[in-house]
Amino acid sequence: MINYNGTIQPTDTKQLTFNNRGFKFGDALFETIRVIDGKVIFAEEHYLRLMASMRIMRMEIPMEYTLEFFESEILKLVEATGFKNKPLKIRFNVFRNDGGLYAPTTNDVTFYIQANLLTNPFYIMDDAPYEVDLYKDFYQAPGLLSSIKTNNKALQVVGSVYAKENDLHNCLILNTDKSVVEALNGNLFLVKGTTVKTPPLKDGCLNGIIRKQVLAILKKIEGYTIEETSISPFELQKADELFITNTVVGIQPITKYRKKTYTNSFSKGLLGKLNAVVRLG
Repeated sequence: MINYNGTIQPTDTKQLTFNNRGFKFGDALFETIRVIDGKVIFAEEHYLRLMASMRIMRMEIPMEYTLEFFESEILKLVEATGFKNKPLKIRFNVFRNDGGLYAPTTNDVTFYIQANLLTNPFYIMDDAPYEVDLYKDFYQAPGLLSSIKTNNKALQVVGSVYAKENDLHNCLILNTDKSVVEALNGNLFLVKGTTVKTPPLKDGCLNGIIRKQVLAILKKIEGYTIEETSISPFELQKADELFITNTVVGIQPITKYRKKTYTNSFSKGLLGKLNAVVRLG
């Protein structure tokens, strides 16, 4: 089942036209959200990011697009799936309505929501190998557009193909200044001694919801210095730990980058604190 602009419909219902702007131009936004036991996790954070992204994209925000509307439309779909007591991954999509070429004829929008089952309600971590390398065929542009979740994910797609071809679990993206920005599917954190670094939004990384939660947790841990600062590729092999954050996996430790191997003791402790926030949030 999907929720198409407030109407529950079968997943195979054909609603998108060949002129859909999300399909033709990537003129669309999305949020990936967890729902646990009928509760939308970090609902306000996802809602505010979506609204800010719509403003950046010059989309018209309908009056009814309140936080309450956002949550109720998600839960309407959850109820229709029959999986109210199951952990779910939600994709909330917003696209500009048909019309025009690069310049749209309208700024009005339509939304649709998809739901998929998750294996676990909370984040878990195992010690399986997780190897990454730099992806250097294309670069991320620094700036505000790179911080929002649009449907234009060509870099992430070709980067994922590269990772698969080279038996890697993921790749790290560079920006045009040759700083490490993020992973293909999440924000990057680097731990060296008692310093934890993550790239700043101005470098072109996603304004991640879990990134925000992890930064808030880190600021409460005594004895550690938290820096939102550019990361050079040369710093990667000097780090004690590297880990990736996103809404689906929570925290994913990196075990190997080129010839360097990493521990995961800090990220394991951090994951427990993140799960505690999820239970409260």
